[in-house]
Amino acid sequence: MVTKKFKVIDAMGLHARPAAKLVHAASQFQSEISIESNGKKVNLKSIMGVMSLGVGQGAEITISAEGNDEVEALTSLESTLNEEGLAV
Repeated sequence: MVTKKFKVIDAMGLHARPAAKLVHAASQFQSEISIESNGKKVNLKSIMGVMSLGVGQGAEITISAEGNDEVEALTSLESTLNEEGLAV
């Protein structure tokens, strides 16, 4: 399992559009991928799960991946967060 923490910098947090991009990116991989914030952990391949977290600006999130392509998955998700200006 690989895990990485990020701090959300987007003024609107993980609202619908960026959440959908993250879900799409996560769905490209076979690994189990989750996102955690404020003690709640959900499947990153579920848009409803991600939206239910209500992640706002300044929040810390943790993304975890476990499976055959876990390293590639986490690298891809980190790139998506950076390219979209969502988190560091």
